[in-house]
Amino acid sequence: MDDSRLSGRSPLETGHEERSGRAKKRLFIGLTLGTCGLLCLLLVLMWVVPYIGLTAIHPALPAVLGVLVATAILFVIWASLGLVLNIAAGRSLPFFGRMRGVTVTLFLPLMTLLGRALGISKDRIRSSFIKVNNELVAAKHGRYAPHELLLLMPHCLQRSACPIRLTYDITNCKRCGKCPITGLLDLSEKYGIHLAIATGGTIARRIVVQKRPRLILAVACERDLASGIQDTYPLPVFGILNERPFGPCYNTKVPLDHLEEAVRRFLDPRYEPAGLPADARKPMPRPESGGDRRIACN
Repeated sequence: MDDSRLSGRSPLETGHEERSGRAKKRLFIGLTLGTCGLLCLLLVLMWVVPYIGLTAIHPALPAVLGVLVATAILFVIWASLGLVLNIAAGRSLPFFGRMRGVTVTLFLPLMTLLGRALGISKDRIRSSFIKVNNELVAAKHGRYAPHELLLLMPHCLQRSACPIRLTYDITNCKRCGKCPITGLLDLSEKYGIHLAIATGGTIARRIVVQKRPRLILAVACERDLASGIQDTYPLPVFGILNERPFGPCYNTKVPLDHLEEAVRRFLDPRYEPAGLPADARKPMPRPESGGDRRIACN
């Protein structure tokens, strides 16, 4: 069946999304290769400049430094090549299984600096990064029970005139239908998945520490999604950009159809709503020890 029919969108909208996705991936690949070239050039300069003076200390020092620099250059090229191949293949390839970590910790900060020098906006780079991150997460990670997933939403989805505070208890919502929170609660109950709202990075990290999910489905703007992906690594985050008809951080919207597609992508088929076990809605147990995925709250 045609993908446009499954998603409820017209072929024109589907084609536009596909072209937009390809453009984002091309931008990411271009910036990755540019960053790789600059790193290699920097490493060569780090060898050439001291070369003149190192011989005065010991004749073998330039050769030792050359081997170290060559090793570093090979690593950068290997990491860049692996990332590009993973993006092109749309899945995690053998020997390149940790490319998301390289992307998050190494390439994104350097790509942002390179993009700024080239006049590319931060939001375009972040959007490209989110697109690639989602593909790497979808390719590497499997299916989960409902209590292992977390829907993490920004507070700006709540109607600005609403007097009810939802940050600490989203069930306080009266479901008036005037903002997307009603639809999110319905989605959470339909699949038995935890739903939380955060007003900032510190509260988001606290929620993640408390819930201990294995995968996060997050909705936010480009800046918050990119920083959230970095903050929670190695915990996988699948990001969905919010809609901002009134500008940033004010009465924003969430594409519920895209979010539900993502939920179904990562939800174990055994826990589909028709056959959802009774214990799947129980709160996620908290481990006695911190574990290696604890996220520090500032």
